[in-house]
Amino acid sequence: MRKIYQILIVLLLSLISFFYTEKVIDFIRDKDPIMKNIKKYDKKNKIDAVNAVIKKNKIKPGISGKKVDYDKSFQKMKKYGTYNESLTVFEEIEPTISIDDYYDKYISEGSGINNDVSLVFEVKNKDNVKGIINTLKTTNTIATFFVDGLWLENNQNLVSEMASLGHEIEVLNYDNSYQELYFNSSLNLVNSITNIKPKYCYARYDNKEVLQLCEKLQLHTIIPTIMTGNYPYNDIVKKIHKGSIIGLPISSSVEIELPTIISYLKQKGYTINTLDVLLSEAGNIK
Repeated sequence: MRKIYQILIVLLLSLISFFYTEKVIDFIRDKDPIMKNIKKYDKKNKIDAVNAVIKKNKIKPGISGKKVDYDKSFQKMKKYGTYNESLTVFEEIEPTISIDDYYDKYISEGSGINNDVSLVFEVKNKDNVKGIINTLKTTNTIATFFVDGLWLENNQNLVSEMASLGHEIEVLNYDNSYQELYFNSSLNLVNSITNIKPKYCYARYDNKEVLQLCEKLQLHTIIPTIMTGNYPYNDIVKKIHKGSIIGLPISSSVEIELPTIISYLKQKGYTINTLDVLLSEAGNIK
């Protein structure tokens, strides 16, 4: 029994010694001029995360912040024996409220923190999108396409080409229906063609059938900020703002006005990106 007590005392003393040694090391490191400069830099450059905002049945994405990783920055600079701002290492601060915690809400816009907007095309069963794709290609523009599942099955080579150009492919419905079996099959087909798992569903308005199915499948449901009609250019000019999701059903007017729409958006300083980029909550960690 005495030996057991002796062993326990030795272990306790070792733990106490380790604890205080760590404290001493931390104290010495905090007094180091390099660490002092690192902490000063962090105070000036730390960016707090912005939480997603929930309003009734909609959610607006937030965005991550950043702060200096003290340990990694100190270790890098200590190797050179001096403080060097260019060696600073940042770590991400994630939002405490994120869109990825809420699949039962609609998303109708991006965070609006930067100048990104998205063009979102609806491709239905009999639509011909080649003219749209050619315009996007000649203007060096990427977009998101929500495609009908039956159309997808019959146009796999074209979908592969669209994905290779950087366009995002998502599932609209299956022959205008939302039967889970067919919808899920379409999701898997997109994944097999593009090697990218779909993330979003699409609704023009509050549609409980779509929302409930997509919540079950862990997909975010999109309702466009701007739903265009017969005069898409005019609709966009009147309502465009940072973070807008622009809904564009395939039509002759959309195909005719698309070059003008793209030119207008770029002249106004907007960056046209896919939904995945627009809705990303990841910050810029440099």
